[in-house]
Amino acid sequence: MSVPFLGVFDSGVGGLTVVHALRKVAPRMPIWYVADQAHVPYGGRPLEEVRAFACGISEALLAKRDGVSECVGVVMACNISSAVALPIVQAKYPHVPVLGMVEPGVRAAVKRTRNGRIGVLATEGTVQSGAYRQTLGRVAPDVEVYEVACPAFVPLVEAGAEGSEAAREAACRYLHELESRDVDTVILGCTHYPFLLPLLRRLSPQFVYVDPAEPTAEMVGEKLSSLKTPDVPRHQLFTTGDVGVFQAQLERLFSDLLLVSEVKPAWWDDGQLLLG
Repeated sequence: MSVPFLGVFDSGVGGLTVVHALRKVAPRMPIWYVADQAHVPYGGRPLEEVRAFACGISEALLAKRDGVSECVGVVMACNISSAVALPIVQAKYPHVPVLGMVEPGVRAAVKRTRNGRIGVLATEGTVQSGAYRQTLGRVAPDVEVYEVACPAFVPLVEAGAEGSEAAREAACRYLHELESRDVDTVILGCTHYPFLLPLLRRLSPQFVYVDPAEPTAEMVGEKLSSLKTPDVPRHQLFTTGDVGVFQAQLERLFSDLLLVSEVKPAWWDDGQLLLG
């Protein structure tokens, strides 16, 4: 008997913040999570390369197994993937919900801002894509948006150094740019950044920080609420990197998830992602 599952992916551990939020709104939904750690971070890579990775992972999750696709939806728990690949995958799989991070985060921030000045902390690639600026321009044309690229953040989180002096120095530098713009609301435009939230709040407590994971999870919960799911879900966690390193990261960040999950390898073969 086939078991439906929700596909989620990111370049590394950042998307686990979205998995954490999804488990709250859909606790009985099995999740297959792919961390493309062979290519982390995505942020400094050419956008067309990131697009190929995101489409390849989506296709692997949505592939038919024994003639049936058990994947009931895909969440691109990666802002740059959402920015460059979401419309392509949505068009290819029109009957399956495929959701990204950008618009839910934008709509949540627009509700929170009081002075109409919103900051975005994001990767270089997400800033380059213009996704947040364009979406804010469509959703709330009168809002001013200021984007700051934060290339140091993802490697720090992947290394478990979010509480280090290097993280504090980088955060001070990036936040100063937003402070000078008098923003009142800041979107965490990368799923790795919530791991830095205690540091960000300590350095700049005046900002309202918006984590797109929560509104994205709520949207997923609404779309999948009618599905029959197991009483006790078992999750599948894949990495294209070192399985042992990934498992150690899971133990540090979400040990409770590790208790109800299997950790497996995944690998790229001539542009196709294979799940072990």
